[in-house]
Amino acid sequence: MSKVIVVVGHGPGISDAVARRFGKAGYSVAIVARNADRLVKAAAALTAAGIKAQAFPVDVGGPGAARQLIQDVRRALGPISVLHWNAYTGGAGDLKTSTTDELRKVLDVAVHGLIAATQAALPDLKTERGAVLVTGGGFASYDAQVDAAATQWGAAGLAISKAAQHKTVGLLHQALASDGVYVGEVVVTGAVKGTAYDSGNATLEPAAIAEKFWELNEARSPASASL
Repeated sequence: MSKVIVVVGHGPGISDAVARRFGKAGYSVAIVARNADRLVKAAAALTAAGIKAQAFPVDVGGPGAARQLIQDVRRALGPISVLHWNAYTGGAGDLKTSTTDELRKVLDVAVHGLIAATQAALPDLKTERGAVLVTGGGFASYDAQVDAAATQWGAAGLAISKAAQHKTVGLLHQALASDGVYVGEVVVTGAVKGTAYDSGNATLEPAAIAEKFWELNEARSPASASL
């Protein structure tokens, strides 16, 4: 039986490149996102590339949904070796006007869902000596210029969630090391080509980021790397 990677928050950029990188290495790939039509087409494209892939249309904005997702993937594809958390959502962009409910929804995806999915997959991850790989963001940095940019661009909620997620990765890295489970992140510090944030000036290649995730998965160190 092949190893299984669950790619949560699948889209045309980083997550698809991760699915292809691990799929080419022999992993079965579960891709997860809210839009069922796009997800089914993406799974078909991966299959056409010789990768065993299956679509799981799920909104991981609730911890219960994240836990159920892990059960569904395990039932369909087998024990989970790698959980790749690329899911995020907008909202709570302006802290002068955004409600705390809006901010909670952002954190539900970036942090609460990540923790719930990790906990649900932990029995498999321990047996497989697996990994949790998280897409971090430069907005997590404690830097005045970064904070100014996030405020100007209406990305306060994203910045808060990525900062909380960064701490979560560090804590999980420490907590799960004794179980033989690696937890790490790639902090993306610029625009990625081919994504919604690419206005024509993006400099980061999705394949390069996917390769960095593969390197972390193999080396199991460090807890955080930047591109």
